[in-house]
Amino acid sequence: MGEVEESGEMNSSERLVGIIYDEKMCKHHTPDGDYHPENPNRIRVIWNKLLANNIPQRCVVLSGKEAEDKYLMAVHSENHVNLIRNISSKQFDSRRNRIASKLNSIYFNEGSSEAAYHAAGSVLELAERIAKGDLNSGAAIVRPPGHHAEYDEAMGFCLFNNVAVAASFLLDERPELGVKKILIVDWDVHHGNGTQKTFWNDSRVLFFSVHRHEFGSFYPGNDDGFYTMIGEGPGTGYNINVPWEHGRCGDADYLAVWDHILIPVAKKFDPDMIIISAGFDAAALQADHHNVVLHLSTAVGDPLGGCCVTPYGYSVMLKKLMDFAQGKIMLALEGGYNLDSIANSFLACMKVLLEDKPVSGSVEAYPFESTWRVIQAVRKKLSSYWPALADELPLKLTIQNAPHPHILISNSDSEGEDEKAPNIESEIVQEVMEPFSKLKVEDNQDQAATSSTSWRSELSKIDIWYASFGSNMWKPRFLCYIEGGQVDGMKKPCTGSMDKNLPKEILWKIFPHRLYFGRDSTRTWGPGGVAFLHPDSSVGEKTYMCLYKITLEQFNDVLLQENVSSYQMNSPVFDLAALQSIKNKGSIFLEVFKSGWYRNVVYLENERDIPILTMTCSISDAESFKLGEFPLRRPSKEYANTLVKGLVEGGQLSEEEAIAYIEEASSKPLC
Repeated sequence: MGEVEESGEMNSSERLVGIIYDEKMCKHHTPDGDYHPENPNRIRVIWNKLLANNIPQRCVVLSGKEAEDKYLMAVHSENHVNLIRNISSKQFDSRRNRIASKLNSIYFNEGSSEAAYHAAGSVLELAERIAKGDLNSGAAIVRPPGHHAEYDEAMGFCLFNNVAVAASFLLDERPELGVKKILIVDWDVHHGNGTQKTFWNDSRVLFFSVHRHEFGSFYPGNDDGFYTMIGEGPGTGYNINVPWEHGRCGDADYLAVWDHILIPVAKKFDPDMIIISAGFDAAALQADHHNVVLHLSTAVGDPLGGCCVTPYGYSVMLKKLMDFAQGKIMLALEGGYNLDSIANSFLACMKVLLEDKPVSGSVEAYPFESTWRVIQAVRKKLSSYWPALADELPLKLTIQNAPHPHILISNSDSEGEDEKAPNIESEIVQEVMEPFSKLKVEDNQDQAATSSTSWRSELSKIDIWYASFGSNMWKPRFLCYIEGGQVDGMKKPCTGSMDKNLPKEILWKIFPHRLYFGRDSTRTWGPGGVAFLHPDSSVGEKTYMCLYKITLEQFNDVLLQENVSSYQMNSPVFDLAALQSIKNKGSIFLEVFKSGWYRNVVYLENERDIPILTMTCSISDAESFKLGEFPLRRPSKEYANTLVKGLVEGGQLSEEEAIAYIEEASSKPLC
């Protein structure tokens, strides 16, 4: 058992609340001392905030404890446990960094092993104390976090899956404690992929995760967190994902999910204990010096999360869960990278565990329209397993929506400047911070909505021809960018355009430009290159292009979906002025899409006095392909099939001719 330090006088009427913090977990840091969002200050700032508010003095303070290998191996492979145990030893000095570089968003140093063992062991220790009844509830201030760590792989800053290890221990090693059913609530802004996989087939664990997903484009960048992932075998129906379609979700959105999904299911599941993967990276920006919480509609706080949950919101979510399992609840810290936000949010939760006066606040905003769409999709998918979810939501709820955040999500072939599909957290930092740093905070979100409506109304009256040369040549694929959805071969669905009206007309033309394929992989299609059109025309070259007559408003939405992960849509990226000048310039490079692959809009010619526009790479990018700085790659089978279907169904080539056309473009040197 860990050493118990009891500080101060504890009122006998207060709940016995345990808390664990150990400086040994601060030994894990970047080997070169460079800044990293997952750093020792994350837990130090929480501990100092609690001390300043007299919280530890009212708790049972436990020192950290290292996990035993046999308990870790109930969740992780022997190879993985051996790696983490030995990675900080001298024998790994020469290859530690090389091993870390092969993992997803991981670093190691001489203190990583000790910190990881203490993080997992501390969560296990506190969980056992609560299960035994020594404590009513508790909180583990631990790092490195754990919910991304899988059976045989460290990833997403996580080395051991702390929560999964503790839950497995209680269920399999200490059945005499009477914990037969555990509800794991993961409110970290990222999906708890590792925890989900651990209990995928286990009906003893109800795993619930609400997270920013964006149809698989948000970290960890796959479909594991989609609402259709409900478990298998005995665990079918015991895995619940609530995937946000965009950032900026706040208190109202999360509490709607609690009221209309989690709480009804928890009542039926009736857990013996609740473990919360308490990441605070969905937290809003805090104005702590006056103890003021900025309104959730005006601030995005965490650099990785981009959402807007306040300390009040976290406290209400936790308070609603206190009604279950006789209040046997443990919080285990996961993510959270804005130091003020995680400290204030953790403090608010500790006050709930101690049954203090509730944190002041209110939920004045309505959920986003997309929130109700996601809630209804989750309820429909799981209604056969949880009858409480079968009823239709009242219309009076779903018609009260927050203004749309005007963020379009990338599901495109363009995935960033690096030739590898960005699946690394450091890229997520840039991806999230860059677009949100451009947000202009308004006193009233309606002003932003009005601005967006104004330009959309104007551009919806202007027609252009969008000329496609890649997978969009196949009409069903292109309509994913208009109506939303996905076709065979795509790894994830598209969000679609605001205006979902179909193209007014479709025609085909041949243009004297070079078609080629490049980049290593994309999130939409997986490994393999995607199509690019050389921006310059060239005698002797020819490319088949399918032209869709759409509005300039829709063209902006397609541009966004082809180029960026998220972007505020208060103004167009290609407006009337650009349309008027592109005939003289020939092309316009869109600086706003710094990492997009199709950020160069090219004017080809007019068709019936309507301009024909396409989007492709820049001249400099084409030169980089030519010089080998960017890789030329053959397309994947799934991607090539869409081009073949487009050419054949469009009446341009036979199947054999279409295959030969793609083969030539894939193999011919780029001159």
